[in-house]
Amino acid sequence: MSNQPEFKAAYPYQDDVLALPVTDLDATVQWYCRNFGMVEVERHHDPVPSVILERDGTRLGFSVNGGDASQDGAAILVSGIGELRAEFESNGLSIGNWRVDERDGQRFQVFFVTAPDGLCYYFHEPNQQPPV
Repeated sequence: MSNQPEFKAAYPYQDDVLALPVTDLDATVQWYCRNFGMVEVERHHDPVPSVILERDGTRLGFSVNGGDASQDGAAILVSGIGELRAEFESNGLSIGNWRVDERDGQRFQVFFVTAPDGLCYYFHEPNQQPPV
């Protein structure tokens, strides 16, 4: 079993995790590839400029669609959240709200990252530790 953190799935805050609003595709690709370890897998010009990035089979899409990035983002289910936090911090990212959340009787270790484009990401992993 690898200690490498992995993206497992992504869920949109708004409508579509493959059409998150941005204004500059090239800057978006550069930032997410450098900081989130993603790679570009698709690029389209019609009906609007868009790009799909991927890490560990999990895809996020970005689109110049006029949406408000400050009102959007994604919840990203991961494995190895502690290692992912360390990876992101070594990239110079600011990690917010390292905490345990509880939903529907299940506990999750979580943290947030806000990208320069204003999109917010909620990274979470099920926490098997008993409540203290």
